[in-house]
Amino acid sequence: MTVSHHNTSTARFYALRLLPGQEVFSQLHAFVQQNQLHAAWIAGCTGSLTDVALRYAGQEATTSLTGTFEVISLNGTLELIGEHLHLAVSDPCGAMLGGHMMPGCTVRTTLELVIGELPALTFSRQPCAISGYDELHISSR
Repeated sequence: MTVSHHNTSTARFYALRLLPGQEVFSQLHAFVQQNQLHAAWIAGCTGSLTDVALRYAGQEATTSLTGTFEVISLNGTLELIGEHLHLAVSDPCGAMLGGHMMPGCTVRTTLELVIGELPALTFSRQPCAISGYDELHISSR
């Protein structure tokens, strides 16, 4: 079932770089709060991590890994009181891992991000009877 929304907005973009040793989740949260981003998403990301924290599909526990990882993809939505982010990384042999990004991901050399914002909209999370999870709710500001 698809829920159709006709919410539209222009977009604004922010570019930022996270530095070695910075924890990604807390830095993204601080950036969203500082800029009062009500409806944002990761438009682009490249970089590397030393610590990776993922929650794999259908699992409750977070898996923490330490090593040398290239960020292949980071995408998802950001809002003032939450986020829904998916992360895919590769190890030095090129093996891929991915899942829900959790707190505990640490920048290795750089993490270069472009964050998009829809200033006319607000993202929030509301319980969904179909999925059983809190899911994205989109409203006009």
